[in-house]
Amino acid sequence: MLGPVSDDCLVSGGSRARGRAGRGACARVPARGRGTDGSCAVPYIHFCSSCSSWAAAAGPPAAQAPWARGRGSRRRPEMRPGTPRPGKPHPRKAPVPRPRPAPLFRRGTMALSEVAAGAGPLRWPRVLLFGDSITQFSFQHGGWGAALADRLVRRCDVVNRGFSGYNTRWAKIILPRLIKVGDSWDKPVAVTIFFGANDSALEEENRKQHVPLAEYAANLAGMVRFLASAGVPEEHVVLVAPPPLWEPAWEKECTAQGHKLNRLNAVVGDYASACVQVAQECGTDVLDLWTLMQKDNQQDFSTYLSDGLHLSPKGNEFLFSHLWPLIEKRVSSLPLLLPYWKEVAEAKPELSLLGDGDHE
Repeated sequence: MLGPVSDDCLVSGGSRARGRAGRGACARVPARGRGTDGSCAVPYIHFCSSCSSWAAAAGPPAAQAPWARGRGSRRRPEMRPGTPRPGKPHPRKAPVPRPRPAPLFRRGTMALSEVAAGAGPLRWPRVLLFGDSITQFSFQHGGWGAALADRLVRRCDVVNRGFSGYNTRWAKIILPRLIKVGDSWDKPVAVTIFFGANDSALEEENRKQHVPLAEYAANLAGMVRFLASAGVPEEHVVLVAPPPLWEPAWEKECTAQGHKLNRLNAVVGDYASACVQVAQECGTDVLDLWTLMQKDNQQDFSTYLSDGLHLSPKGNEFLFSHLWPLIEKRVSSLPLLLPYWKEVAEAKPELSLLGDGDHE
């Protein structure tokens, strides 16, 4: 209800004037009503923030008219019937919620889960490569491990567990961490054990990597026995003897690092012979690189080695060509996983893709 304006009210032209005029500042808002003679019936409605009342007013001073306010001022909205008092939200009808389509990446999720509900996980057999740096580097371009993985693609995974600088003393400690005993699915179909290049280091020059010959043989036999206890029989294990050492090239590598020559080819040969003997006693296959690489090129086998110790591209090719026949007889029965694309049923592909995955 409109009442008289308090004398304490300080009339101003807009809402921002409250901050300029003080706490008791008032605002005058234009009204749209007009009399029959064309004059404003209620030219301005005055609201006093001090007395919290509304009253009719003749209008603001000309200097404080809404159209004369300075830059940065904000006009109050016109008062209309049903307009709430300042500070109160305008009553609005609640919007009617509309169903939104599911995001594209979620569409069909239920269908996929329903289709795959009757099919178990697809298990891939494994070939485990366990060794030192010669194994670790075997996945490089032209490496023997990469060639093996390429040959066995879609039949089994070739897992590289090579550890540069390791010897059999450390290898026997970490092997139980690589294979879970009692898990038939984790059991590899074939394992290569390739150590000796570091074990054969001279004790007086490289005590940390050196492993005595008797301990080296015992460590190899112990790892073969552990694999048997984990479900990998001896006939699925291949022991690989270290390659020969080209002393002139390796001596340059040692000198560049500030060391003396820390390996000798004759000593490496003793460790290779021990590896062959362990394989015969345990019933595993063995690849005697030390003997094979010197058989045809006894005077110059350096082409098989990049730095006198590690394999060159030709050495990787040589190792793969001799290792593949030993691995092939252990994986030849593995089927091709999932059918060839031309064999997938066109109308219902799940009939072809949700089986056991065995296809020749």
